[in-house]
Amino acid sequence: MAIDFENLIKSIVVPLVHHPEDVLVKTLSAESGELTIQVLVNEEDLGRVIGKGGRIASAIRTIVYAGASKEGKHVRIDIDAF
Repeated sequence: MAIDFENLIKSIVVPLVHHPEDVLVKTLSAESGELTIQVLVNEEDLGRVIGKGGRIASAIRTIVYAGASKEGKHVRIDIDAF
């Protein structure tokens, strides 16, 4: 069973932000065993997603990396605002 990383990340990020309608999660590249996923949020919500000292971003990455390792993949997550 393949993990839908976009849906997983979106389900984690949406409850954290004030503007959930502005959350955009998309896969930029999906090469053999390596995924690059971009998370775009409203500029006002960027601090909420990154967290103090990057703790929330680190926690999101840890959850996604755990799922990716079960499938033998490597996931890179870019968090940015628009």
